[in-house]
Amino acid sequence: MDRLSDLYGRLLDGMLVGACLLLLAITFLIGLDVLLRNLGLDGIAASNELSEDGLIVLRMVPPTLGWAMEWLGDVTGLACSLFFVWYGVRATAASYFAGSLSIKTLIFPEWWMLAPTPMCFLLVAVEFIFRMRLLAQAEREPRADAVSAS
Repeated sequence: MDRLSDLYGRLLDGMLVGACLLLLAITFLIGLDVLLRNLGLDGIAASNELSEDGLIVLRMVPPTLGWAMEWLGDVTGLACSLFFVWYGVRATAASYFAGSLSIKTLIFPEWWMLAPTPMCFLLVAVEFIFRMRLLAQAEREPRADAVSAS
């Protein structure tokens, strides 16, 4: 029975890795589609359909696993946001103390362009905190808005 339990645990771990890779692929697909469209190319015609299909697959994982995956995504997003806050503050401060200028048609301190970065990522971090608060208060299943294509 212990062997069977171990095998079952490995199966669930494999499914989790598969779901995470699927979500990662969806993220890259959407990002590539947006990049291609912004470059004036046609983009990836099937990206919306493939993204929706991926969300259906993710919807099929057990509710507790989906809930845990949401936590993992939110914690990762919070950590990344806070990293960019830290990095943005460092870059802005370095530009300020170096006296760097942006010289194009207009000439102004470079740090003026960099200053919004940490502020914007701080707002993203706050959003992740609110998401985690809602997730902590909800039932142990993914929120409907987290696995919806709409």
